[in-house]
Amino acid sequence: MHALIVVAHPDPRSLTHGVAAHLAEGITLADGGHSFEIADLTVEGFDPRFSAADIALHLRNEAVPADVAAEQARLDRADALVLVYPVYWWSMPGLLKGWIDRVFTNGWAYDDRSEAGLVKLLGRLPVHLVGLGGADSGTYTRRGYFGAMKAQIDHGIFDYCGAPVVTSELLLETGEDHATAHLEAARAIGRRLFDTSERHEATDAA
Repeated sequence: MHALIVVAHPDPRSLTHGVAAHLAEGITLADGGHSFEIADLTVEGFDPRFSAADIALHLRNEAVPADVAAEQARLDRADALVLVYPVYWWSMPGLLKGWIDRVFTNGWAYDDRSEAGLVKLLGRLPVHLVGLGGADSGTYTRRGYFGAMKAQIDHGIFDYCGAPVVTSELLLETGEDHATAHLEAARAIGRRLFDTSERHEATDAA
């Protein structure tokens, strides 16, 4: 099984990148036959700007641009998508949101032709969300941020495309050694990424 791990953080020494690396390590520790690819959007220079050409693509008036086609091909090769990102303004960074805006296109991620209604096209792609927040859980609870982020990202993006969200983790500040705890949690997420029995249990519970 193969995972595409998408990272959006400009500093390669950041905890976000450390979490992605430990998650990847967990994948290989779980089964030597599993593989992963890390897509570092900053290093790769992906252009997140949604342009007139992207609008034309949405309306089915233009061909898929080469950079978008390349990202869709990576996703087509993957058995799971993992997003690892810092929480900016109670959401994902603009670079990652722009990647989704441009790559999850009409006709590939979903089909909204009016005569057929909405058709969700990504049911085959399990999604794992790992966000790193700079506040504690009390802040998120008091302000309703847990529910707001789930509504915006889990449901607003991935459920719209039919992609099942298997993991939705927010790694928050819990004390002086929270970084170590986050790295251990990331490794554990990687270990169970392709655990189909756990996935079935989650689906049954839903």
